[in-house]
Amino acid sequence: MNKELTKILDKKLKEFREGNLIKGKVVRIDKDGVVIDVGYKSEGRIPNSEFKNPKRVKIGDEIDVVIESLEPNDNGLLLFSKERADLSLNWHRIEKTYETDSPIEGKIVQIVKGGFKVDIGVLAFLPGSQTDTKPLTEPKEFLGKNYQFKILKIDRPKKNVVLSRRSLLEEEERKEHLSALLKLKEGEWIKGKVKNIVDYGAFVEVDGVSGFLHINEMSWGRISHPSQLLRVGEEIEVLVLTVDREKGEVSFGLKQKTPNPWEKIEERYPVGSKVRGKVVNITEYGAFVKIEEGVEGLLHISELSWIGHIKHPSEIIAMGDELELLVIGIEKEHQKISFSLKRLEPNPWEKIKEKYPSGTKFKGKVVSLTNYGAFVEIEKGIDGLLHISNISWDKIKHPSEVLKKGEKVDVVVLSVDPEKKKIALGMKQLKEKPEDKGRCATSKEHEIASGASQ
Repeated sequence: MNKELTKILDKKLKEFREGNLIKGKVVRIDKDGVVIDVGYKSEGRIPNSEFKNPKRVKIGDEIDVVIESLEPNDNGLLLFSKERADLSLNWHRIEKTYETDSPIEGKIVQIVKGGFKVDIGVLAFLPGSQTDTKPLTEPKEFLGKNYQFKILKIDRPKKNVVLSRRSLLEEEERKEHLSALLKLKEGEWIKGKVKNIVDYGAFVEVDGVSGFLHINEMSWGRISHPSQLLRVGEEIEVLVLTVDREKGEVSFGLKQKTPNPWEKIEERYPVGSKVRGKVVNITEYGAFVKIEEGVEGLLHISELSWIGHIKHPSEIIAMGDELELLVIGIEKEHQKISFSLKRLEPNPWEKIKEKYPSGTKFKGKVVSLTNYGAFVEIEKGIDGLLHISNISWDKIKHPSEVLKKGEKVDVVVLSVDPEKKKIALGMKQLKEKPEDKGRCATSKEHEIASGASQ
């Protein structure tokens, strides 16, 4: 016997060990089972109970078996197992499928706690949350049906396999979404259906693609909520603004159906022209005034009145007021236009220095008190500050110790700054300084004493 033949025989003998998986050929079928020739000195038998359909087995068929025992029975046959062979082959197939991230087919055979049992050659677990893309309401509908699954996790020692059907469905949806996405072109108008409305916009479905219509792209004018213009289920025509194929996102526009009112804005409302508008929003820093659909401008608090100490616009204007305004600025690129109300009236500060030079005395009404002094009305729209240090020669902690809101007091103009719109007033300056009085009295007594001595 040569060395090559010896090697072949040694290799063959190593295959014939209990628990090994080998191939054999059907040589005989009887009432006790199927007899298999595996090239060993004895043939082996597989019980009929290990075949799902024994009648389909034919002489000459090749079958994978696991050697159960190498000790011949009374009939001189070895014991083989087809079930163990099938299980081993199935695990190999499942592991290969998992490694290649391929789908595997299986049949849902049982409802269990938290999901289903699925036959994929071995019994695997399918969590309820991984069964469908929609919430699971009727689990019985899935029983007995074959599906494709993705293997999420394998633990062979514990004989555990976890499956997902939902991930494959989502992957298919992504492919369909991308396919539909590729058909969309930026700049084209297309019909779609409003699927959902949120505070900041609406989701619109177009040919199987869900895109977003932002609230800022719905109207050239101000709207507080998308439901002012749209309702769920409504069919609308939208403009494809952007298509991001990497992220799978689409954005739509609706306001583009009408001309942009900001085009040629400078021609319609040149700086220095008068316009009429309606107050549509009031904030701490001013008011927004609508002069036409889609065009709103800011009337800043500083442009409401020549009065310099307005705390809130609501002191002068209210929501819904119709105003005549002066256009004082336009930023077309940023869609901004600014207005003035006070500039339609003459600036009273321009002649204030001539009318009230330093040293002018008059009687004015106290219009407000603060910690640092009092504001005294000089004329309509013009107040002067009577600082706490200029109220009395005596030291006081608060103007209310001497003054009351609404009373009229005698004051004198100390200084005028038209540019800063400030007038400083004094009240104590109309009275003699206490120490000056004392000096005058002492001087008089000295004169009298001096005269008497003479």
